[in-house]
Amino acid sequence: MAYQALYRVFRPQSFQDVVGQEHVTRTLKNAIVQNKTSHAYLFSGPRGTGKTSAAKIFAKAINCPNSVDGEPCNVCDICTGTTDGSIPDVLEIDAASNNGVEEIRDIREKVKYAPTVAKYKVYIIDEVHMLSTGAFNALLKTLEEPPKHVIFILATTEPHKLPLTIISRVQRFDFKRITTQDIIGRLAFILDEEKIAYDEKALDIVARAAEGGMRDALSLLDQVISYGTQEVTVADALEITGSVAQGMLTELVQAVIDSDAKQALEKLSGLLAEGKDPVRLVEDLLVFFRDVLLFQKAPDLTDAMERAVIDEAFQTLATAADANKIYQYVTILNDAGQQMRFSNHPGIYIEVALVQLIQVGGGATPATSNQQAVAPSGDVAELTNKVDRLEQELNELKRQIASGAVAANNAGAQQAAPRKKQAISGNKQFKAPVGRINAVLSAAKKQDLQLIRSCWSDLISMLMASQAALLNEAEPVAASNDTFVLKFKHEIHCQMAMDNPNFVDTVTNGISRLTKNNYSFIGIPEDQWGEIRENFLKNADNTEAEDGGEKAPEPAEDPLISEAAKLVGEGLIEIKE
Repeated sequence: MAYQALYRVFRPQSFQDVVGQEHVTRTLKNAIVQNKTSHAYLFSGPRGTGKTSAAKIFAKAINCPNSVDGEPCNVCDICTGTTDGSIPDVLEIDAASNNGVEEIRDIREKVKYAPTVAKYKVYIIDEVHMLSTGAFNALLKTLEEPPKHVIFILATTEPHKLPLTIISRVQRFDFKRITTQDIIGRLAFILDEEKIAYDEKALDIVARAAEGGMRDALSLLDQVISYGTQEVTVADALEITGSVAQGMLTELVQAVIDSDAKQALEKLSGLLAEGKDPVRLVEDLLVFFRDVLLFQKAPDLTDAMERAVIDEAFQTLATAADANKIYQYVTILNDAGQQMRFSNHPGIYIEVALVQLIQVGGGATPATSNQQAVAPSGDVAELTNKVDRLEQELNELKRQIASGAVAANNAGAQQAAPRKKQAISGNKQFKAPVGRINAVLSAAKKQDLQLIRSCWSDLISMLMASQAALLNEAEPVAASNDTFVLKFKHEIHCQMAMDNPNFVDTVTNGISRLTKNNYSFIGIPEDQWGEIRENFLKNADNTEAEDGGEKAPEPAEDPLISEAAKLVGEGLIEIKE
């Protein structure tokens, strides 16, 4: 006979074989014993948790003439026929491929006929959420009042997709994810039955990788057995699941806590070069940090550890770790994990996340002298206070320099202006092109600015997350027929944007596609924009004064416009020729 997968060979044949769902199996057995079964059931829950198996066991148990305490005998013709699918009174239907109205109408016609062999005719509809709306409507009346000899069992992984009219007509049982310990116990039982040697740590790795699904765990175990020789080993389990050995994980986390960027990145590069899955690595780090926190708060709960083995290296690391920083580590890793699921280059995200973890760690270098290493706590506190005061004074000085107050106090009115300009230019790393911006202002048109602003949100949605982040606090403030001025709230964002040719090309191409016009743009920080705009307006006024102060005669005000302005205000009126 051809080889069969473990999850097929060891499919549960009785309620006691269903692992981790005692709240379901106990209720069903009692209902059978007390003869209080319902006409329709809904089994919902994650994949591989025993929904279809429980449905078949229930179909056997309710029809088995030799059942004991609600358990089928698995020996009689009805039990064996239900197991191999030969009995005509137990029908398993795949709703994913039979989801039309005609299939349900066929069921409605056949439920009228009495069962041929068994006491009850049982319909098991798997993946019932795949039925069409018409099929659900066709099923409603039959599901509510079927003949006394018919029982419906609906199974689904997505119960929220079922109409409430269906859910209200069934008894619902929610299958939960199977715990790691329950999966390990079942795997050990199967390996003992197959007479295969194993390492318990290897079963722990397989069980955690299955994420609560018994079928996934058995499929992984099948792969590990095929990959190895005569024993299920930790090395084989790590290789198949893509997980990381605890020693490597401990060394990586220790480098992060020590803010050793070189060591951490080298460890990460080595793991990725070995073919470790970046997504799985992030999950391993998340669970590892969770175990560190758990060990710090409740060191006696060793059974609750999901990833870590309590060895000497782990205890040393957990004792020295800062809980507040671990909370930040978890947030960073969680964000990276979400972004990696939608990226073709997940390795980049984990490298960036690792650098962020090291920065959160503080980047502090170890003491370079014995005196520093044994500095009294009072001296450290005094030094910390001095550093804080110096930072405050430095920030205050920067604000004064930006406002020109220092220049005004140190010199006379004639020397103040040059010093102020020098201070400002020295403080700013990015210098906006004043001449080009003045040219845009001279030819600025309101229509161009409105066109660009109307497409701005669409442009941001088109960009990658990292590019869109630079534009979240940026806005177009002036535009001519071929160029617009883009104001950035922070100077560093302006610097990063304008120094990146790829970013400039992406934004230029995107706005051109949206507006159907070839626009280029000029970036400028918010504080420089205010200064340049003010100078432009002053120069424009001076030019008019030098020309004799004669302005073009203003057109006579329209009485209709005047009345409208009185009613709604001038700010809400837009005049079009």
